[in-house]
Amino acid sequence: MSASRDILTRPAAGPDRTLRYGPAADQLVDLWQPTADPRALVVVVHGGYWRAEYDRKYTYPMCVALAADGYAVAGIEYRRAGQPGGGLPGTFEDVAAALDLLCAEADRPVVLLGHSAGGHLAVWAALRDRVPAGGAGRLPAAPPLAGVVSLAGVLDLDAALDLDLDDGAAAEFLGEDRSEAVLAQADPTRLATGGVVGRGLILLHGDADEQVPIALGRTFAAVSGAPLRVLAGVGHFEPVDPLSAAWPEVVRAVAELAG
Repeated sequence: MSASRDILTRPAAGPDRTLRYGPAADQLVDLWQPTADPRALVVVVHGGYWRAEYDRKYTYPMCVALAADGYAVAGIEYRRAGQPGGGLPGTFEDVAAALDLLCAEADRPVVLLGHSAGGHLAVWAALRDRVPAGGAGRLPAAPPLAGVVSLAGVLDLDAALDLDLDDGAAAEFLGEDRSEAVLAQADPTRLATGGVVGRGLILLHGDADEQVPIALGRTFAAVSGAPLRVLAGVGHFEPVDPLSAAWPEVVRAVAELAG
C-alpha cells in the first residue's frame, strides 16, 4: 500500500458531533469546529466509486486538517450502490438534502470539496439548477455556494462507462437504465455544457492517477471552461492526504474560494 493509499485506513480524530438529515442509517453529517471563528464551511463529499464498501471515514484526516486550518467542516454520508435507496435517485437526493440543510444554517461561505465519486457528486450539486425538470435534486436556482473543489473527480460518466472504471462502478451506480434521460440529470459534463463561469469550480487532478484518469478532468474542463490544475506525478489518493506534497494545492484552492 502506498504512503497515500493508507489514507483509507489511517486513524484520525472523529467529529465533534453528528447530525441526521433523514431516517436511513447513512443519512448523516459529521461536523468539526475550529478553535476560533470559522473562515468558511467546507463540506466534504467522500468517494469510493459510489460503492457501499467505502464510507466517509477515509476523509477524517483531511477533515481534521481543514478544521486545524480554521474551517468549520461537514462530512456528508449518503446511501450508496449496494444499499437500499442507493444510486439514482437516492444518492443524489441524499447529497442535495444534506447540502440544503447545511447551507440553510451556514453563516459563512460554503465551499464543496469532493474526491473521486465525491467530486462527481459535489460538482453535480453545484449545477442542480441545470438538472432537467423532474430530475433528482433539481433546484430552481443555483445553490448558494462560494465554489467547488473537485479532487480527481469522476466528472465524465460516458468515459467512466466506456472505460469500465473500477470494474463497472458507474454502470452499477446508475443501474440498468443508462439512457440519455438518466445521464442528462446525472452527468456533470452534460450539466456543464455552455460553461460554468461564475460557479467557482476548480479541478485538481494528478496526471499519475490510475483510478480516475485525468482525461475525465480534461473533458469536463474543455466543456465547462473550469480551470484544471494538473498535479504532476500525483496519483489518486495524494489529494486527500494532509501528509502528501499535493495537500497544499488543495488548501490553496479552498482558501481561494472561501475568500
